[in-house]
Amino acid sequence: MLNISYNTLNKKVDLQSFKSAKNIFNKNYYKRFNQFLLVIAAIGFIVLFLPWTQNITGQGLVTTLKPNQRPQTLQSQIPGRIETWYVQEGDYVNKGDTILRISEIKSDYFDDKLVERTNTQIVAKSSSVGAYESKVQALNRQVSALQNEQKLKMQQTQNKLLQSHLKVKSDSIDLEAAKTNISIAERQFNRTQILQDEGLKAVKDVEEKRLKLQATQAKLISQENKYLASKNEVINAQIELSRITAQYADKISKAQSDMYTAQSSGFDAQAQVTKLENAYTNYKMRNDLLFVTAPQNGYINKVLTGGIGVTFKEGEALVGIMPAQYDLAVETFVKPIDLPLLHKGEYVRVQFDGWPAIVFSGWPNVSYGTYGAKVVAIERFISDNGKYRVLLAPDETDQPWPEAIRIGSGAKTIALLEDVPIWFELWRQINSFPPNYYQPKNNSKTASKKDKK
Repeated sequence: MLNISYNTLNKKVDLQSFKSAKNIFNKNYYKRFNQFLLVIAAIGFIVLFLPWTQNITGQGLVTTLKPNQRPQTLQSQIPGRIETWYVQEGDYVNKGDTILRISEIKSDYFDDKLVERTNTQIVAKSSSVGAYESKVQALNRQVSALQNEQKLKMQQTQNKLLQSHLKVKSDSIDLEAAKTNISIAERQFNRTQILQDEGLKAVKDVEEKRLKLQATQAKLISQENKYLASKNEVINAQIELSRITAQYADKISKAQSDMYTAQSSGFDAQAQVTKLENAYTNYKMRNDLLFVTAPQNGYINKVLTGGIGVTFKEGEALVGIMPAQYDLAVETFVKPIDLPLLHKGEYVRVQFDGWPAIVFSGWPNVSYGTYGAKVVAIERFISDNGKYRVLLAPDETDQPWPEAIRIGSGAKTIALLEDVPIWFELWRQINSFPPNYYQPKNNSKTASKKDKK
């Protein structure tokens, strides 16, 4: 039966005469299996021509749509020492609620009454500024008084100079008259002398004329003295004018110099007041910084610098806070080769970690447990992981996202592209080709969603 020798037994013995042989040789073992294979092959061939939606998958995290809604840490703008905690992890805080109180560690701010003392210095310096202003006003009045006095003195001296000029003119006239009188007296004396020599006049008459001539000569000398004295008065008046001008110029300059010195001191005091006011405001704001408050409504996540009496530097993270109100979003990362296929406003399917889902990436309509999203932002610079970051927001026209989702949980994203036959997609995958270059047919949301779904 095994045909291991040249003696063929099956030709000598009829195996069909046996019952067991009839059951074995007359039975068709592979008929149904072959039919099954034919059906499977036909179905597989038909499936190759079914539509398949090309897609881009990615891994991401749940985040918030707006930057001010994301988890943040609170820092102190000044170094300090933790004194009191008013919250614990998990507490809800409103905007402005005090989270912790700190104390100063710099010796320049140890004084508890630093703000009050600085305010006292401001008041004192402000009074000093007022005193300097009063002094400037007094010196201004003094300068005005000196200028008025100089004006009057100049008028008085000018009048005196005018009088001296008039007196010089009067004395000069008197001098000319005296010269005329002496000429007349000389002529009279000479005539009398001649007449006396001729015997026509007595000696007495000659003596009288001599006395009159001598008196006239004396009067001439006196008038010359008066004339010279008048000239000296003119010169003295002119000198007085110069002296008054120089004297009052010196007094006015001194008063103005004192005024400018007072103004300079006043400006310096005003600068010191401004500096003290700046320091006062800084000290006051620094006192407010001794209380770390919540910037918005939220929940205390984790205390990063715990304990009492712990010192820290400025800018060091103290506690984390999660805003109470936020809009969910998903940040996913795609390969650079897939980036040209994504467009702002396009629709994406999202599967959240922890939510049951049945996903057929090529048949989104028959998938279960995915949620709609749309692209709102595409990063223009590559991330540290070598991929580009894409931000997704919920699709308002689709079912809402689960409320129990927390920030930071994982998510898988499927960006839907155009439909191709399955055989084409298999051929693309085998050859490691990228998906077809996809451009949206319509910018409207309805058309885009319809094209992809």
